[in-house]
Amino acid sequence: MIWIIIYEVAWLIGVVIASLSHHLWEIPCWYTNNLVAFQAVYIGALGGIIYCLRGVYLNSAVKKKWSKDWYVWYYLRPLTSAISGYVSYVFLRAGLLVLDAKGMEGDTYYGYLAFAFIAGYNVDNFMKKLEEVARTIWGISKTRAGKSGEDESKGQQEQNKD
Repeated sequence: MIWIIIYEVAWLIGVVIASLSHHLWEIPCWYTNNLVAFQAVYIGALGGIIYCLRGVYLNSAVKKKWSKDWYVWYYLRPLTSAISGYVSYVFLRAGLLVLDAKGMEGDTYYGYLAFAFIAGYNVDNFMKKLEEVARTIWGISKTRAGKSGEDESKGQQEQNKD
């Protein structure tokens, strides 16, 4: 368990440094021109890291149900959350997902980041939403992984319930 905590904290430190990099160092134009996309990746990863750290303390300290069967999940979750953060940015930019919140001009940056955080924090439901969008727009049916993932996400939710 200690290695998972160290791993998650290392991800957290890396995400914080990466998200502040444009303030700390001279960064190439291609990076600064795509800063919102990179920030979405970092915030998505942050959502996943928070979810993992929460899972560690709930399952080890509160429920006393720590299981080595979940190690792979803890190691891959920050990466899948980062990818989900980026995918959320792409879908928002493409107009396939729309932010409904009414805000002031220029608030879209924070909308992208908020949505990326949610996508990273709750990857399972984000993927279900993407499948709904794909089914609605392109008529693509639910994948076998999506169908079996419902059973897996129920098991995960049971392990991580408060």
